[in-house]
Amino acid sequence: MSVKDQVIAIIAEQAVLEPEDVTPESTLESLGIDSLGLVESIFAIEEAFDITVPFNANNPEQQDFDISSVASIIAGIERLRAEQSA
Repeated sequence: MSVKDQVIAIIAEQAVLEPEDVTPESTLESLGIDSLGLVESIFAIEEAFDITVPFNANNPEQQDFDISSVASIIAGIERLRAEQSA
């Protein structure tokens, strides 16, 4: 399963949607994921990919990990995996 497919599956589960309803262009807000769902998604992503996401739930705007869309989350995970395997 690709990073994209795994991320979409995790986010779809959090949003109680089918994976085909989640696109790279989707925002978490448009999918109905609230701040608690976001934190749960981050935990699930960390576990699925064995990475540590630099995320501060108290200040999500000031961080290196872009959560503005599904595509940006996928890109962030791929970058983190590359950095952590280097």
